[in-house]
Amino acid sequence: MNDYPAFSADEMRRRRDAFEAMMEQSGVDRVLVYGADRSGSAVQWLTGWPVTREAAVVVGRGEQDALFVQFYNHLPLARQLARAADVRAGGASTITAAVEELCRRGGEQQRVGVVGPLSFTAAAVLSARAAEVVSMGGQYTRLRLVKSEEELDWMRTGARLSDAGMRALAAGLRSGLTEHELADIVERAYVPRGGTTQIHYFGVTSMQTPSRCVPAQFTSSREVGPGDAVTLELSAQYWGYAGQVLRTFAVEAEPSALYQELHDVADAAFDAIVATLRDGATPDDVVAAAGVIEDAGFTIWDDLVHGYGGGYLPPVVGSRSRPATPPATQPFATGMTVVVQPNIVTLDGTAGVQTGELVVVTPDGAESLHEVPRGLRRVG
Repeated sequence: MNDYPAFSADEMRRRRDAFEAMMEQSGVDRVLVYGADRSGSAVQWLTGWPVTREAAVVVGRGEQDALFVQFYNHLPLARQLARAADVRAGGASTITAAVEELCRRGGEQQRVGVVGPLSFTAAAVLSARAAEVVSMGGQYTRLRLVKSEEELDWMRTGARLSDAGMRALAAGLRSGLTEHELADIVERAYVPRGGTTQIHYFGVTSMQTPSRCVPAQFTSSREVGPGDAVTLELSAQYWGYAGQVLRTFAVEAEPSALYQELHDVADAAFDAIVATLRDGATPDDVVAAAGVIEDAGFTIWDDLVHGYGGGYLPPVVGSRSRPATPPATQPFATGMTVVVQPNIVTLDGTAGVQTGELVVVTPDGAESLHEVPRGLRRVG
């Protein structure tokens, strides 16, 4: 019995077939897939092993994957989760062990593709033993844009866990709590249900004298006070598949006129963007729909829309006043999961609201994966 969740054999075969087709199109002999410090989604996508300290996978068409894991005590679980791979210890150098396996399989005249954040030193070790090394990160990213039905099921689980965290904040938020304690409230809602934190970014500021327009990436000892606005961008994940939900709360006071106006514009922009999204819609369509932001005299301090699930994915769309660089051109397609987040701020960058959530693009529109109510809500 395996107490850990796993994708079906058919789903893993689908991924493998797509990856090997990518290899053939790129003309590579083998691929080195790499991850470190819990980063590098391709390792988990192909093998089922979430990266801990370091992991490297040697992939060849029609061959069993060789997965090298750093830290010997991680091997037992890696072998349990990456059931189809030959899992080995990385030893003194994970990259050296992986390169030795590459050479054992195909010699030193191979054209080797790389997927993942390979360091300068690791790249040098590989380049010294291969005829050519080519980056395949872009090709891998394209494999992740459209989700399978099984992936969507896992993302819905991530969305439910994220919703649980947001509901817990709405129920427990009050003056006197620190930002650290807000994070504790949120995490207690999904950790017992098997979720882990991808991000929880909090913003706490006075609505009368605001000084923070977007959430901070790290919590502080700042205490929430009456009349504060609290914003939260939250992604709880389920084994690499996260939701993303963004909301704003007014603490023990009615929203100020400015915050109400900001949120009204954000709601209008969200509705306009979602009404535009469908198979074949373009980033330019989204920018045009979001023009209500600039028409109201506001702007954004974040990306307006971005792909999500397996990374921060294309298309990354900005607005008229804050365009993406370079401008997005990737059209939307059925099965893409994207975050719609019109996080409106004042032009001077002192005040802002957060609203948005993860949706999946359908042939005729977009379906939200979240259920927590939208809107600027007073708590307390």
